Amino acid sequence: MERWLKLQNGSDIRGVAIAGVDGQPVTLDDPIVRSIGCAFTQWLAQRLGKPVTQLRISVGHDSRISADRIKTAIFQGLIISRATGFDCGLASTPAMFMSTVFENHRYDGAMMITASHLPFNRNGIKFFLRNGGLEKQDITEILTLAAEIGEVTEKPDIVAPAINLMDDYAAHLITIIRKMTGSITPLSGLKIVVDAGNGAGGFFVDKVLQPLGADTTGSQFLEPDGIFPNHIPNPEDKQAMAAIIAAVKVNNADFGIIFDTDVDRAGAVDKNGRPINRNRFIALMATIVLEEHPGSVIVTDSVTSTGLKWWIEDHLGGIHHRFKRGYRNVINEAIRLNNEGQKSYLALETSGHGALKENYFLDDGAYQIAKILIKIA
Repeated sequence: MERWLKLQNGSDIRGVAIAGVDGQPVTLDDPIVRSIGCAFTQWLAQRLGKPVTQLRISVGHDSRISADRIKTAIFQGLIISRATGFDCGLASTPAMFMSTVFENHRYDGAMMITASHLPFNRNGIKFFLRNGGLEKQDITEILTLAAEIGEVTEKPDIVAPAINLMDDYAAHLITIIRKMTGSITPLSGLKIVVDAGNGAGGFFVDKVLQPLGADTTGSQFLEPDGIFPNHIPNPEDKQAMAAIIAAVKVNNADFGIIFDTDVDRAGAVDKNGRPINRNRFIALMATIVLEEHPGSVIVTDSVTSTGLKWWIEDHLGGIHHRFKRGYRNVINEAIRLNNEGQKSYLALETSGHGALKENYFLDDGAYQIAKILIKIA
C-alpha cells in the first residue's frame, strides 16, 4: 500500500516514468498505471452511480516523452474495466477539463498525463470530473483501490477513438475574445510572441492568435519536445522568463506570452521587456477582474507582497484575501467564500496557477491570457 500512496502529490499523481537517473527508480511502470486506470474507472462509477460499461473517459497528455507509454497503459486499464476511452492526444490540462463540459464531448471523466514543469524523467496524472479537479481525498481513494487491485499485467489491444479536442478548445477561446471585443480580428496590428517551452502550448499561436489577426513572428519553442531542450517550461523560472523577454525585445513585439508545460499557468512580458509574472501577474489580473466586479475579493496564496495588497485594496478598491499556499487551497477558498456570500471572482497563486469564477474556477493559463488580450486589443 505504501508505495502506491507515495505516488500521491496533493490532488495529482506523480512519479518517475523513465529510468536512467541515479537514485530515481521507475515508480510509474505499466502494471501500476494499468491498475490506476482500473481504479479510476471503479471510483468514477461509484461516484456517478453509473455502470462502468456506460462510462466515457477522455485521456490527453503534454509533450513528455513517456506520455505515449503511460497513455497506452491507461487505456488498457480502461478496457480491462470495460469503460470506453477517448484519445485526445497532445492537449493542455485546461482543455482536458473542458472535455467534460463541451456539449459535443461531455465525457464522464478526464485524465491528463502531465507533471507540469518537473524534469523530463517524471510524469503524472491529473483527474477531472464535470465539477472540477479531484481533491486530495479522491486521489487517496483511487490509489487505495489501485493497491487493492494490484499490478495489472494483462495487455489488451487498444481501441480508443482519436478526438481533436484542441481545435474545439481553441475555437472556444476565439469565440470569447471575438464576442468581448466585437471584432473578428481584434489583434490585427499587434505583434505578439509566444514561448511554449516545447510543451503543449504551441497551439495558441496558430489556432488562437493568428486567426485573431496577430503577427506572431518570433514565437519560439512551439514544437513539442519532452526533453525540454531550451529551458524549463515554467513562468517562475528565471531562464524561461529571460527567453521570452529576449524574444519580445529582438522582435519589437507588443506583448509576450509564456506558458508552462501543460498550459494551466502563464506569464507575460510587456512591450518594454518587463516581466509580468508572480505578483505583477496577479496585479494585472486583479485590475481586470475588479474593473468588472468592483469591491470583490481577490484570493491569493500567503506569499504575495505588501505592494500587491496596496494595489488591490487601496488603489483598486478590492479586498485582498491571503490564504495558504497550494493552488487547490486558493481555489477552494474562493469557492468557500462565494458559498458564504462573499463575492470572489479570482483566485490566483504567485506560481501562476489561477482560476476565474466565470471559467468554472479552472486554473487555465490560456484563459487568463485571453482575458488580458481582450483588454489590450
